[in-house]
Amino acid sequence: MNFAGHPQPLQEKDLPLTLPEMEDYQPSSSGEPPLGKVISWKNLSDGSVRELNTMPQWAGSCWYYLRFCDPQNASAPFGQDAERYWMGNGGVDLYVGGAEHAVLHLLYARFWHKVLFDLKIVSHPEPFQRLVNQGIILGEDNRKMSKSVGNVVNPDDVIAEHGADALRVFEMFMGPLEQMKPWSSKGMEGSVRFLARIWRLICEETESGDWVPSPALTDDAPAPETQRALAKATAKVTTDIEGLQMNTAISALMILVNHLTGLNRRPKSAILQLSRLLAPFAPHLAEEVHQRLHGAGLVSVADWPTARPEDLIEDQIELPVQVNSRVKGKIQISPQATQEEIESVVRAHLDLPQWTAGKKIQKLIIVPGRIVNCICG
Repeated sequence: MNFAGHPQPLQEKDLPLTLPEMEDYQPSSSGEPPLGKVISWKNLSDGSVRELNTMPQWAGSCWYYLRFCDPQNASAPFGQDAERYWMGNGGVDLYVGGAEHAVLHLLYARFWHKVLFDLKIVSHPEPFQRLVNQGIILGEDNRKMSKSVGNVVNPDDVIAEHGADALRVFEMFMGPLEQMKPWSSKGMEGSVRFLARIWRLICEETESGDWVPSPALTDDAPAPETQRALAKATAKVTTDIEGLQMNTAISALMILVNHLTGLNRRPKSAILQLSRLLAPFAPHLAEEVHQRLHGAGLVSVADWPTARPEDLIEDQIELPVQVNSRVKGKIQISPQATQEEIESVVRAHLDLPQWTAGKKIQKLIIVPGRIVNCICG
């Protein structure tokens, strides 16, 4: 900055600017950066003063993700073999952080990475493949949590009352990852009830308050309907986790729990598969269920379940039946049914006279796999 107080760029003859040697990097009492202590470097003979705020103090540590590749290396920030192993396929697979990171941290992280790539120290020009900005959780009053406002929810208090699993499930079930979402105490209670239903799949409470194995448990193989329910849940949860759609993955688990709860006999193998699907969301309960059903090893290191394609094929589908374009009911039909078979089932349905109010069907419009519309006059 020149003597008049205006910014003044360095002249080309003065480049590159060399920083002075310093022994003391502690901030000064005046609030100036450490460079301000070197008076001879700070003040120039023409009255100009060098700019001292070159970048935030935390910018120098923004290459930390590279240190994660080789944290025990005592002779270098990271070894090139370790860097190539972890970063060589395109950098960090996924970076989840607040929107402010795009300007603050990631700007400098990418800058350092580009410098290191030009110096041939790192193997890929970009540090991160994908960035996701997660939304914040608001207070119950729909405002940003703040101590001054008094709407802060302390997670330690929630965990003490409901457990860590319930908090994890609720936060992931609140909505899409990127959205801002208000806290809800009632919603938290819903997550507690969901986990309690899973517990009651394998245990029941006695009059004395003890928990004993449920008599509904069986070593029998799952029936075809249950096998399809497991396959659908497995496919859905797998796809949703990969897409960071945790809320809909938990919805799929709820559907599976509803199915298993309705069974008079509950196959242990089905609940063991449920425990593996549950583990990323409620690891403590998943491990407890896994151990009580004598699952092998730890659920946290068990193989992720897969769905067989044949189990994803429905043997019955539900078709809405319209009368003059207004839905009146539904029929169950094979997904492979022909138009003639669908028409036969519709005309033979016991509720058809009620749906049509006694009117004659002039035409049936059938969209296979979608809907049936009865045109009546």
